[in-house]
Amino acid sequence: MTRPLLLLDVDGVLNPFAAARCPPGFDEYAMFDDEEPVRLCPEHGRWISELGRLCDVAWATGWNDNANRLLAPVLGIPPLPVLAMPAPFQPRDKVPVIAAAAAGRPAVWIDDAHTPEALDWAGGRREPTLLVAIDPAIGLGRTAVDEVLRWVTELDRPPRPAPPA
Repeated sequence: MTRPLLLLDVDGVLNPFAAARCPPGFDEYAMFDDEEPVRLCPEHGRWISELGRLCDVAWATGWNDNANRLLAPVLGIPPLPVLAMPAPFQPRDKVPVIAAAAAGRPAVWIDDAHTPEALDWAGGRREPTLLVAIDPAIGLGRTAVDEVLRWVTELDRPPRPAPPA
């Protein structure tokens, strides 16, 4: 089977911007003048690497090339492919970009803002598709990573036979 494409958002997923305070395990980084600091968890780099053993991981974020330039070094990961998003964009604008990148292969999309258009896209695909919704006040947690790992592992298993009638 073709390796799944894992589409990874940043704000709300790796950067829990909606939290009132910086969550435990995260550090704040001043990356842009006159903007809120970016909150990142070192554990996320290890999790992204773990997911990358089973999936082709790509940035699906308005950060575009800044994800590799600014975030990858902090997370300790190599540069990832970037799905170039229009600037400025609305969350629904991600769908055509993601649809083109994921055409013909299984896909996992981790985001804090799956729009109705994203849900329609996922529901209408022939290829296996998993949308993982993240709370932007909490960010990516181990439970979500384990969900993706289980889902990808199940893709490679043959279907179970039907029980006898």
